[in-house]
Amino acid sequence: MRVLFVGDVIGKPGRKALRSRLRALSLESDFDLVIANGENSAGGFGITRKVADELFSDGVQVITSGNHVWDKREALELLEEDGRVIRPANYPPGVPGSGSIVVNTASGARVGVINLAGRVFMTPLDCPFRTVDRVLGDLRGKVDFVIVDFHAEATSEKIAMGWHLDGKVAAVLGTHTHVQTSDERILPGGTAYITDVGMTGPVNSVIGVRTDQILERFMLQMPNRYNVAEGPVAFSAVELVVGGTKGLATTIKRHYEVI
Repeated sequence: MRVLFVGDVIGKPGRKALRSRLRALSLESDFDLVIANGENSAGGFGITRKVADELFSDGVQVITSGNHVWDKREALELLEEDGRVIRPANYPPGVPGSGSIVVNTASGARVGVINLAGRVFMTPLDCPFRTVDRVLGDLRGKVDFVIVDFHAEATSEKIAMGWHLDGKVAAVLGTHTHVQTSDERILPGGTAYITDVGMTGPVNSVIGVRTDQILERFMLQMPNRYNVAEGPVAFSAVELVVGGTKGLATTIKRHYEVI
């Protein structure tokens, strides 16, 4: 089974790049499942129903997110109404939406997708390690493969999650920092891992935002309005091949293209 996971989609430029590359890649590979992190897909911050529908119409089947999923108020209703958009599972009980989904692919595979958020240098949520163990227990017997989006800041926390889940899931894919890492590998137990998939957004920016606005914030330390940058856009993703009775990965391939 082939899976494509697209890194953090940043605003309209990121959505256009995703649409363009998905069409091209679909001619080369027949993906069973396409997942994209969409927490910044609406104007660079948050997600809306209109944007989610656009991503789904372009071929995305599951939208993961992170700490910015709440930036647009209408996301609260979206998360409650559409299970294909998920938020980190380690938010406290009572938070709208779900932290996981089971997708039945056209090939007959049942794929569990789990979203988690880190706690190091981020909002202190429930423990992501204990949370994922609980969610995996809930999914036992219901899925053939599991893909995890770990939305976290600290490299060490992401690597630790990779080792924690090695041999238990098909892939642990890091998001949030918007800078693609080159450490993709198959861990000894058969789990595909990368510290950060990167962003699908403007190259001439500071993680997707106009450079002048970010520089002003760093230099003056005053609140500032942020806008998505313009210009060439990077498409960042990883392609996975998973299979076998143990539901593990055989291949992870990194994509990075400037459009």
